[in-house]
Amino acid sequence: MPGIDQVLSRAMGIPGVLGAGLIDWTSGLTLGTAGQAPHGDHDAAAADTAEVVQAVTRNATFDTAGTTGPALEDLIITAADSYHLIRFVHTAFDSQTCLCLWLDRAQANLAVARLRLRDLAAELVPS
Repeated sequence: MPGIDQVLSRAMGIPGVLGAGLIDWTSGLTLGTAGQAPHGDHDAAAADTAEVVQAVTRNATFDTAGTTGPALEDLIITAADSYHLIRFVHTAFDSQTCLCLWLDRAQANLAVARLRLRDLAAELVPS
């Protein structure tokens, strides 16, 4: 199983990625970062991302707890010149971490980035 730094380094190899991070979305703390951050501040980006994730997870519309369907997988935020891709890292215990990518919209392929991020998130969880 690769470590956080190895996974983030591999995330930086996804076409169009400007920056990547592993975030504890309950506290907004970064567990690891690579590359650039929006507005140059990884900690602020992690706190902002945590707020978005918390808003989604506490909203009944998106709540998948207690259902037979799959758990919430990822969030995609589009901006004029970038994408923000947030992937939940699901573990056997109550994990509250997510992998985040900041992508250059002109360079990235959102579908490819989403699939690669899914695989990287799975690598963080021991089998």
